Amino acid sequence: MNAMQDPAALVGRLRATVRSHATRPLAWRIEQLTRLRTLLDQHRDALAEAVYADLHRLPAETFRSEVDAAVREIDHFLEHLEAWLAPEHVPVPADAGLPAGSTGAVRYDPLGTVLVIAPWNYPVRLLFVPLAGALAAGDTVVAKPSELAPATSALIADLAPRYFEPDVLAVVQGGVPETTALLAEHFDHIFFTGSSAVGRIVMRAAAQHLTPVTLELGGKSPVFVDADTDLPTVARRLAATKFANAGQTCVAPDYVLADPATARALEPALAQAVLELYGPDPAASPAYGRIVSERHFERVAALLDSGRTVIGGRHERAERYIAPTVLADVDPHAPVMLEEIFGPVLPIIEVSGLDEAIAFINERDKPLALYAFTDNDTARRRLAAETTSGALNFGLPIAHLRVPGLPFGGVGESGTGRYHGRYSLETFSHRKAVLDVPLA
Repeated sequence: MNAMQDPAALVGRLRATVRSHATRPLAWRIEQLTRLRTLLDQHRDALAEAVYADLHRLPAETFRSEVDAAVREIDHFLEHLEAWLAPEHVPVPADAGLPAGSTGAVRYDPLGTVLVIAPWNYPVRLLFVPLAGALAAGDTVVAKPSELAPATSALIADLAPRYFEPDVLAVVQGGVPETTALLAEHFDHIFFTGSSAVGRIVMRAAAQHLTPVTLELGGKSPVFVDADTDLPTVARRLAATKFANAGQTCVAPDYVLADPATARALEPALAQAVLELYGPDPAASPAYGRIVSERHFERVAALLDSGRTVIGGRHERAERYIAPTVLADVDPHAPVMLEEIFGPVLPIIEVSGLDEAIAFINERDKPLALYAFTDNDTARRRLAAETTSGALNFGLPIAHLRVPGLPFGGVGESGTGRYHGRYSLETFSHRKAVLDVPLA
């Protein structure tokens, strides 16, 4: 946001578009989604190059995890939006005391003008996916990309006006001052992805206007590894999902719970999996990323002494490089267990078995995701019934993000609200009750 762009005027312009009712027709929504898809299609290479400049992530990985994922989300909307927007008819019971012929329905109304604040770790996907939901709902949007991904932020700010009218979508660059100025305005919904600390700031600001919020936060997502599982497969899937993007993924596995024998057997399997993924020197691997900033580097590097190093531990401040690291013999009260790691460090915590694992999980904040590797039906049922998390995955961490019919969101400290597919439409819409009672 520059000096000429007053936030009140900006929001007022976008709000006027909604009040004109121009955003309500299905055709308008389809047009905006198509424009968004075209932007992603035509500039996928430029977006991947910008992400590489910010995160040292290979373009192929950005295509898979960000650009193509956002395109799939848009295609899902384009396929289903008309059916989703159809009024949902509700039976009127005979004992309601209403005249014969009374009908009830639920309709989706646009909320209005929404603010989407995106993080730096997946700066394309985590802006464009909620943006698609807001446009599908008939809202106008202020999009705030992260200043910690400056190349990507600048590119999106440059591209958006080429595809969208300024009274439909406005991209605001900047840091804390610009975000603070936006939060002082009255939005109809605020969608924030980031840390719980900033999430609290967003919620306090939203309370001044009674603005509803969706908070997609993070937390320590545990992994339970049962005895007698296929440890080489477990290790490969853990390493691939933990160390992607240098561990800077909100739903990355945060720590492992296993009995002593399984924990010990998992150590060499993880070491082998890291070797297969990144070679003997991950610093030289083009597939391995870097920490986003010096501040985050210092924070993650300070966690490396929290246990016995199984593999990794090397770090270089000048390169913001921290090797894929596995720690064993970790005390539950060690520094690495006191905060979300959000980096390439994987602690292994020994527990006696399933009972202690469930107790360990339940004694802590509700996680954004819980992952389990077990073929035991009883263990699966107990994990589903006796724990609470934003998502529960068996067999493969993070994979629930690939299924558009599943809601994505946290619970408690890991967030509030949900999105993806139809859940995005519900988040960014008002579900209005409509009752029609005959006059005669």
